[in-house]
Amino acid sequence: MSSLRKFLLDKGYTRVPLKRISTDHYEVYAKVNGVEGRFILDTGASNTCIGTDRIDHFNLQPKDSEIRAAGAGGRGMSTQIAKRNSVEIGEWKRQKLAIILFNMMYVNAALAERDAIPVDGIIGADVLKRAKAVIDYDKNCVYLR
Repeated sequence: MSSLRKFLLDKGYTRVPLKRISTDHYEVYAKVNGVEGRFILDTGASNTCIGTDRIDHFNLQPKDSEIRAAGAGGRGMSTQIAKRNSVEIGEWKRQKLAIILFNMMYVNAALAERDAIPVDGIIGADVLKRAKAVIDYDKNCVYLR
């Protein structure tokens, strides 16, 4: 029987290594609008998010949003949305993706409590679903198509 890796690569997926950090989250490097950043891969996050302090760094064009953010100690936080962004994870690339922007102070504070380095944002289920992601927890990688 062939391996999961061979099977998925034969189906047109690309393999992206993941790094497990001290919080047991997976860290992944991604480019947003051509700029590289550090992100947590989070299947429980409905949307891909970037901290409001990183708007200029990633060349984002924010607009007000009705969405309220919650998680990692914060609830009901106001957000903005930036539409029509390019996202690259490994060799996987997509255009016209919306990204939620909010103050990631609580997220990064929770990471710091566990001796993890702050991140620029979160890759959420919206991107994972669009990429038909398959996470191989045994081999610490994600496959995207």
